[in-house]
Amino acid sequence: MGLGLHGGGLASARYLALHGADITVTDLRDEKTLAPSLEQLREFPNIRYVLGRHETADFEHADMVIKNPGVRPDSPYLHKARRIETDISLFLTHIDRSKVRLTAVTGSKGKSYTASAIHWGLRNAREQHVLEGASGGSAFLGGNITVSPLTFLDKLGGAVDSPDDVVLELSSWQLGDLKGKTGSDGAALLKPRAAVMTAILPDHLDWYGSMDAYVADKRIIYQGQDADDGTVVYDDSWGRRFLSETHARTLVCAGNPLPDGVAGGWLSRGNDTPAFACGTPADPVVEIVSGNARALGVHQKKNLLAAGLALLDLGLPAPFIAESLAAFPGIEHRLEWFFEQDGVRFYNDTAATIPEAAAAAVDAFTGNLVLLTGGTDKRLDFTPLAGACAKSKKVVLLAGTGSVKLQSLLDAAHIPYAGPFDDLDAAVAACFAAAEAGDAVALSPGCTSFGMFQNEFDRGRRWKEAVMRYQRG
Repeated sequence: MGLGLHGGGLASARYLALHGADITVTDLRDEKTLAPSLEQLREFPNIRYVLGRHETADFEHADMVIKNPGVRPDSPYLHKARRIETDISLFLTHIDRSKVRLTAVTGSKGKSYTASAIHWGLRNAREQHVLEGASGGSAFLGGNITVSPLTFLDKLGGAVDSPDDVVLELSSWQLGDLKGKTGSDGAALLKPRAAVMTAILPDHLDWYGSMDAYVADKRIIYQGQDADDGTVVYDDSWGRRFLSETHARTLVCAGNPLPDGVAGGWLSRGNDTPAFACGTPADPVVEIVSGNARALGVHQKKNLLAAGLALLDLGLPAPFIAESLAAFPGIEHRLEWFFEQDGVRFYNDTAATIPEAAAAAVDAFTGNLVLLTGGTDKRLDFTPLAGACAKSKKVVLLAGTGSVKLQSLLDAAHIPYAGPFDDLDAAVAACFAAAEAGDAVALSPGCTSFGMFQNEFDRGRRWKEAVMRYQRG
């Protein structure tokens, strides 16, 4: 249910087709919209398609319904299903827990960056034979980062004495779909050896209605853990609640030195200075994030610190963690520098889909910034983004309901802006017109992408394409 374009539905259909299942793929979108995903399933005669609609009978007669995370759990079609799974639950059901060491990452922002950095460190550790007892295994990355873990389920080949590492980035929706699910032993289906909670900020309130409901799904990440596991949390009001609830060892990711008796890590001062940590309250303080790490902005540096703490808890030595994370190149769509022309640098931060994330991106730049922002609202407060706009050399708005809310704040504060533009090329032209040598130009929307784009990744790719083909004058 929900083939989609992000890979989860596609991976589920492909995996089950390869293993001999008779499958119906059903999606409210039509064949033209879903063409990229459909093309990858053409080889399977055991798949039938119901597109542009759902049929109740398909749900009633199926042995199992594989639900896309973007499908609301209160869907009347799901009420007809005998059994409901997701690509994540299928993966967790079929792995051998004794041969896979699982790390799970969630949060409102920074989870993709943090999960990727953890995977980077684990992969490097195996390549350099740093990770004791893991020389024969591999490291895999999947989940909300648009790589379904079903794509590598059949590749897992770890042993009890040398398990594979799997890092999963999990959204609140993916976690919510795991609520109450257990394995064959009756224990929680999700039991990560290391769980990381990045910053918790208002998000998806159009779906959840309240922060408590939103965070309730996030909490599922550590609810199956025990004293043999580790939980990394941020040093904020939400993090303190998580600390009081998890049964795992805890490490706190902070912006300032931690008090005696608290394990975790902290940034020493700012973006260009190291981060330090102690794995347990009795351990000596060590450097785990170098001052010359390539992370742009304090928020990304803190994400690296969270990754470093997870790696420290997983047994990697601190000097190796600092060296490895210093070389981490970052990931696409997160403050990604992709182009320079006439001394102007262009960045893609399309994954900043809430106002606080866009505000953090603005703070990451020390020079003049031309900010392309705005889009569709998710019932969020745009005050943080309006404050960030005041620090920008020029603000260019994309069209959308979120931009309408932002406009009223900018007007009240007498902050000028161009747009809103419902044409991306026109917005790019406005950015070029405002930028001079030495400036940076960044797409950091603070909004969801729906309306002008298929999704946030489509928005980022189209932004980069529009910039690359633009010719000044």
